[in-house]
Amino acid sequence: MPDSLNVNNKSVGQNNYDAIVIGSGISGGWAAKELTEKGLKTLMLERGRYIEHIKDYPNSNKEAWNYPHRGRRTQEMIKDYPVLKRDYPLNETNLDYWVKDSECPYTENKRFDWFRGYHLGGRSLMWGRQSYRLSDFDFEGNAKDGIAIDWPIRYKEIAPWYSYVEKFAGVSGSKEGLPQLPDGEFLPPMDMTCVEKDVAARIKEKYSGKRHMIIGRTANLTVAIPGRTKCQFRNKCSLGCPFGGYFSTQSSTLPAAVATKNLTIRPWSIVTKILYDKDKKKATGVEVLDAETNQTYQYHSKIIFLNASTLNSAWVLMNSATDIWPDGLGSSSGELGHNVMDHHLGVGASGLAEGYEDKYYYGRRANGIYIPRYRNLFGDKRDYLRGFGYQGGGNRQGWSRDVAELSIGADLKEALTEPGNWTMGIGGFGETLPYHENKVTLDKNKKDKWGLNVLAFDVELKENEFKMRKDMQADAIEMLEAAGVKNVQGHDSNPYLGRGIHEMGIARMGHDPKTSVLNKWNQVWDATNVFVTDGSFMVSSACHNPSLGYMAFTARAADHAVVELKKGNI
Repeated sequence: MPDSLNVNNKSVGQNNYDAIVIGSGISGGWAAKELTEKGLKTLMLERGRYIEHIKDYPNSNKEAWNYPHRGRRTQEMIKDYPVLKRDYPLNETNLDYWVKDSECPYTENKRFDWFRGYHLGGRSLMWGRQSYRLSDFDFEGNAKDGIAIDWPIRYKEIAPWYSYVEKFAGVSGSKEGLPQLPDGEFLPPMDMTCVEKDVAARIKEKYSGKRHMIIGRTANLTVAIPGRTKCQFRNKCSLGCPFGGYFSTQSSTLPAAVATKNLTIRPWSIVTKILYDKDKKKATGVEVLDAETNQTYQYHSKIIFLNASTLNSAWVLMNSATDIWPDGLGSSSGELGHNVMDHHLGVGASGLAEGYEDKYYYGRRANGIYIPRYRNLFGDKRDYLRGFGYQGGGNRQGWSRDVAELSIGADLKEALTEPGNWTMGIGGFGETLPYHENKVTLDKNKKDKWGLNVLAFDVELKENEFKMRKDMQADAIEMLEAAGVKNVQGHDSNPYLGRGIHEMGIARMGHDPKTSVLNKWNQVWDATNVFVTDGSFMVSSACHNPSLGYMAFTARAADHAVVELKKGNI
């Protein structure tokens, strides 16, 4: 680990700081960077192990043949990870980045696929890196549709902070001038494949420019920036990138925070509660359970940034100040733990693209295409609210494909030396509405490895989303067929939340403390020196990847926190 970084593994050292950051993922890393750069002595608490950039990415240069089971899942893994096995994360290549379900169980009153990573950097090491801005269609949607509550801000207020974080993180993309998907501060875009370019052109022509297929906007560098090398087109991002080619805590925000000499990191630290002074109406610090020794410690600070990831942040709040509010700190509105959102996936279409057999593409692009939302916009009106986008791509099948006609010998070997057919597929990302009844609560009858109560989930898709899914499949089939793709097949499976790994809600921001948990600056109404800037604050989910927004709102909240701290207001 870097010599300049103070890693406080146990109780050695001070326990008083200017700021405490709970969590080290995308938003926690940004909180640490911003607070330390503004001069605050900051303690970052991570419940899992320490992972050092480059040194602790043991599989980053491995190929499939370097693994005992070619990187796939085994029967033992399937047994040990009953939740993770439900989707792609369960495999041999980065298994130690994901939480072991048996150690960290939860209760599913309704099925919810919760995929977690407890280590320094959190899911910033494994995220999909798609980076999009919300527009005023998103910020104004609740008010116009008369559902839930209104966002307390509009795009104009957050736009400068989107620009701020994009410039630092490095987001590649193309400027398109689409009002529903605002442009940003982009590095040069990655190229589409020849199939994608043709499909995009045909979709644009077919729908008279009302639907667009663009290259994904991704936090992968297409040009080098200080301290980081551009993306090497290896598509091994989820193993940790030794080049720093994509944004993560380790490659980006942590080095910046370390450079200030104001940061202390304490790994193996499970924050069990935020300490609250009912007379001062402020938080005074946190209580920590050491995950290795089971010893309990307290750390104190002037401000606290809660960035444990949406659902774990709910857990921390629910366990805090229960002597004053039985349902926890921030529960006075009755909204804490409610309005859980994620994007609903598993629906789309794919087929074969013929006539490109003499074409190939460069490298292994860690990105795909994006089709921005077009439903319920610009005069379109459906029998459901909101809309969806698509992600996907066109590429050639590789050596691991099945060749049904060839099963053995030289012919099979020769066939597998050539790339297979071109395929084109798109999968929908649908917006989920913020339903009050979609909630998490504490299950006081079930414990985790450390004897702590776990969360219980009552979260499901409802009629609006199921109506939307019909369009998501039908439109995907229609667009691909219109673009000349052959043998197009639609699919719709596993309509369960959690699979998007975009947990949002539970501590929404708002105008009124009676209907929201946070104010417009991400401060808990009941303790204004506590800021929550992970996905918890989201008032609606939009239909695209939300992590860029977490970065922008975190930077904005940190700026506000320091200003208010200097004024003596918190």
